[in-house]
Amino acid sequence: MSRRKTERLLNLVVCLLATRRYLTAEQIRRAVPGYPDSDEAFKRMFERDKEELRELGVPLEVGSDLQGGGGEEIGYRIPPQDYELPDVHLTPDEAAVLGLAARVWQRASLAEAASGALLKLRAAGVETDASAAVGIEPRVDTGEPAFPALWEAVRDRRPVAFDYRAIGRTSVTRRHLEPWGVVSRRGRWYVVGFDRDRDEERVFRLSRIDGEVAADGPAGSVTVPDGVDVRRIAFDRSEPVTEPRPATVRLRAGAAHGPRRWARDVRPSGDGGWDEAVLTFRDVERFAPYLARFADDVVVLDPPDLRDAVIQQLKAVLAAGEHEAAAGGDGIGEIGDAEPEDGTVSAR
Repeated sequence: MSRRKTERLLNLVVCLLATRRYLTAEQIRRAVPGYPDSDEAFKRMFERDKEELRELGVPLEVGSDLQGGGGEEIGYRIPPQDYELPDVHLTPDEAAVLGLAARVWQRASLAEAASGALLKLRAAGVETDASAAVGIEPRVDTGEPAFPALWEAVRDRRPVAFDYRAIGRTSVTRRHLEPWGVVSRRGRWYVVGFDRDRDEERVFRLSRIDGEVAADGPAGSVTVPDGVDVRRIAFDRSEPVTEPRPATVRLRAGAAHGPRRWARDVRPSGDGGWDEAVLTFRDVERFAPYLARFADDVVVLDPPDLRDAVIQQLKAVLAAGEHEAAAGGDGIGEIGDAEPEDGTVSAR
C-alpha cells in the first residue's frame, strides 16, 4: 500500500470516528485530503476505500441523519464503541515477551511497526519494558536489500519478479515468483513460493537477488496452498556444500590477529608494515562481513568477488554511520550482527 493511500485511509478513519452524525460522500470529500476533483474519479476511489476499510475490519456504518449530514441522503460514520479495542490486560511475563519481540526488530525493516505497536500498548496502560530480561538481546538483521519488498509482497499476497544469480553462475536470470513466506536460517534469508517459470515451488536466497524486486501482479492474487510449511520447504532444500577456496589478503603488521590465527603462508609483503597471507573460505556472503570487521587492517587482493563483497560491506557501514549521524545518533555503524537461528515472515 502506497504512503499516499495509507494517509488518505487514516484520515478517513479519523474523520468518521470524530463525527457524531452521518457524513455524506460530498462532506467526506471536502474533509479528507487526497481525493480527486473529478466526480467519477472520486466515486471510484471512495468505493475502493470503503471496501478496503471493511476488509481491514473497520466497522463502517451506513445510514442517514435527519438532523444533519444532508437530510435523507446516505452518510457514513464509524461508531467509536465498535471500533475501540477492549482494555488490554497482560501479565508481567506476557508484557516482557512483547517487549523482547519488538526488540528483535530494533534495527530492521519492521522497527517502525514494532515501535508503534509498543507505543499503542503503553498508551493503553500496559507496561512493556523488557529491561528486566537481563542478558537477553534478541535481534534480527534484515540488511538484505530485497527483504522489504519481499516482506510487503508476502503481506499483500502479490506476485513479484527479480533478477537472480544462481550458485556457480556469473549471469542473472529473470524469475517470476508467487511468494508464500520469507525465512531466516543461520544468518541467511530465503523466500519460498511458487516459481511461475519452473511451474513448481522453489526457494531463493535473498543475497543472490540482483537489483530491485518488482511487483508482477495485483495484490491478493497469490494463494498459499493449504498445509504449506515454508520453513520446512526452505530448510529441506539445503544448498550444496561449496568447495573451499583460497583468498589472498594483506594484513597490517601487529593487527588482524583473528585472521592470522588460521592463515597460512604468512610472509612480509615487501611494502613495509604489511604481511601477505592466504585464507581459506567457502561462502563469500558469510566471509566478507567477517573480514570487514577488521576495517583497514585487512585488504583483500583475490578473488575479485570476495574483494567486491568486503568493499560493499564497508560502504554499507559508512552509509549507515552517516545516516545515524544525520539523525542525531553517534554515527557508529555495526558489522556482522548475530542473528537468531531461525526466523519466518509468512503470508499466513
